[in-house]
Amino acid sequence: MAAYIEGLLVEISGLEEPIEELRSLQTAVLAIPLNTLGETVSGLRLQALFSLLNTNDSEQIELCVAILGRILQVLEPVHLAQNFREELQRGLNHPSDSVKTLALDQIRRMVEHSEAVTKIANSHEVLKQVLQCIGVEKVSVANEAIKALSKLAQTKAGLDALFMSDLVQDLKDAMTRNDVIRYRVYELIVGISSVSPVSLGYCANSSFLSQLIGELTGNDILVRATSVEMVTTLTHSQHGRQYLAQQGIIDKISNMIIGAESDPLSGLYLPGLVKFFGNLAVVDSPQQICECYPAFIKKVFEMAEGQDPIMTGVALDTLGILGSNVEGKQVLQKTGEKFQNLLKRMSQLARNATTELRVRCLEAIALLLTLPAEQQTEDLLGMTESWFNSFSNQPLELFKNISCQPFPELHCSALKVFTAIASQAWGQKMMIDTPGFVEYIVDRSAQPDKESKDAKYEIVNTLVNSKSTAGIFGNQQYLRLRTYLREGPYYVKAVSSVAVEDAE
Repeated sequence: MAAYIEGLLVEISGLEEPIEELRSLQTAVLAIPLNTLGETVSGLRLQALFSLLNTNDSEQIELCVAILGRILQVLEPVHLAQNFREELQRGLNHPSDSVKTLALDQIRRMVEHSEAVTKIANSHEVLKQVLQCIGVEKVSVANEAIKALSKLAQTKAGLDALFMSDLVQDLKDAMTRNDVIRYRVYELIVGISSVSPVSLGYCANSSFLSQLIGELTGNDILVRATSVEMVTTLTHSQHGRQYLAQQGIIDKISNMIIGAESDPLSGLYLPGLVKFFGNLAVVDSPQQICECYPAFIKKVFEMAEGQDPIMTGVALDTLGILGSNVEGKQVLQKTGEKFQNLLKRMSQLARNATTELRVRCLEAIALLLTLPAEQQTEDLLGMTESWFNSFSNQPLELFKNISCQPFPELHCSALKVFTAIASQAWGQKMMIDTPGFVEYIVDRSAQPDKESKDAKYEIVNTLVNSKSTAGIFGNQQYLRLRTYLREGPYYVKAVSSVAVEDAE
């Protein structure tokens, strides 16, 4: 096969119209498994294929891209850097987006390799071309460029190549072209900053981060909203949070929430501000965040009680995040009557809102009620039980009715509520005391879709693995659950049939 492919490459190099031969070559390389293709093509000269990209014939270009993409992916990154760097560099400047993507994909492979990355970091012109790809119209090409540069910046050599040269000015010049490119560069900078304190230092010293932070209070509302999303990404790392605190950004965003009350256009950026603090609370201390920035939790409650479905959705997501750990649950409980009223509001939303809001509401309820076995103190169990009873006079029936409605996404979200309470003794007592409930959760035919079967299986799995279930359910029902668990979520009982021939 190697000789056949090599013969096709030689033949192609001398043809003016090589389409048929390229089709044959594509068939040949696709026929060879990837694990053996590397040995087959390792010694072949591919320059002829690269040269055939210099055409206006779109079919010829796409055939070459497909063939090169298949072959190059099995070659070692160091081999690519040593033998095809110039060809890939020319590909970055090719008018075809598919050729650009091919080149960027291979460059990303090289910068991910411990040896090949140095060769790319030292190739100033290659990096310059990659930077220019951030500004192309095709989003997928720009994303590939951002991905490659982000990987490059995970090394000291890559950081120096990007930030200790005139490439910094190239990035800044690109940002002045339009808002889209500016925010692509911000995306790159925030991604690099999130890797380590060192990489954040490079970005800060080059003034990119201070420029991004300045956008938070700009006159353009849409730019402000996008900036909040970018800054929120920095909360995912400890060094990012430290930087934001040191720069006074957390206080600034808290003040923006307060100021939003008098801004008629705040609906465009307020959800982002709330998400910022929600992310901060989940990775930091919910109690500390809510105590230091009371405007945040106050606004979440207002949004949840309001009539704007976008605001309500964000508030529900945030409540779920806050209530996903014990400290957050206690923070919510301390608000007293406000939270009790909010639980009643969530009950209404779970029954009567749009399907999307109902799903988000049920997901939030499941997170609020979840209490791992090691955290099940008497006080906390009493708290989650009181929350559950706040939803309805018959909360188990409420969620069961929702889980039976003809919307698969509602099924699974409602079933997650049952999983949340299945590990808690009060939830188990409620289940066994409700006629027909055990039969419902072990009935595989009630919901035919896979997701619902999996969700029911998770309820049973949680019950079986709880130490209190056997004592509360009794031996007969507990064995029934164990049998269901052993058979699995998709078990179908075999039914034998006997044909009886009528006697004459």
